[in-house]
Amino acid sequence: MRFTGKIALITAAANGIGKATADIMAREGGTVVCVDNHPERLEAALKALGPSAHGRLCDALDQSQVDPVVAGVVKEFGRIDILVNAVGGSTIIPKPSATVEEHSLDDWQKIIRFNLDGTFLFTHAVVPIMKQQKFGKIVNLASIAGRGMSVASGSAYATAKGGIIALTRKLSFELGPFGVTVNAIAPSLTLTERITPHWNQRSPESQAAQIGATPLRRVAVAADQAKVICFLASSDADFVTGLTIDVTGGLSG
Repeated sequence: MRFTGKIALITAAANGIGKATADIMAREGGTVVCVDNHPERLEAALKALGPSAHGRLCDALDQSQVDPVVAGVVKEFGRIDILVNAVGGSTIIPKPSATVEEHSLDDWQKIIRFNLDGTFLFTHAVVPIMKQQKFGKIVNLASIAGRGMSVASGSAYATAKGGIIALTRKLSFELGPFGVTVNAIAPSLTLTERITPHWNQRSPESQAAQIGATPLRRVAVAADQAKVICFLASSDADFVTGLTIDVTGGLSG
């Protein structure tokens, strides 16, 4: 029971990797605060997760909502031990795989903001609490696109996720002296509720090529990513910080 007595705040927790992470932490004794901006999905997730899960409706890109949520969690539970920043993705624009000349400035800014602002705002709000506690675990969601390792990802998404990798490393130096670790995962294609419809639209040949290029010969599911997040958020990783772990089934390009 790695998370007994721990308070974990998880963004984008109503589905996908965030929900899978909340599920593991709740089953392993943690109190999980699930943050999402979709009320119906959040209600369904809380029902599935059980009594140790608590919900907060919040737009992670709006500081006027983020700060009160964090303050309310501290007021109710007394502390925040774990922050998982799971907000992000590329499917909020019509062509996620757009090249730089195909991107409009509006699409570029949407992707950058969606993938960076939520992580910044929740980290900004939680860090003073963790510093005061002299303890904390922050886990961010990057992508292999952020290493330039995904031919299917657009330049804006690659830039945003590269920013998450850089932020993770920088924060590890800032927060290490206060007992706070900061790490990230860099997933490959992962079949979440949001991504699966796009996967199903691909031709059998395209799917087979993706699977064939992956040494483990399958595509990731949310639990594959959540397990590594939970390792980084647990005491097993107390001497690990500033690291971004590629969770790709061995895929290297």
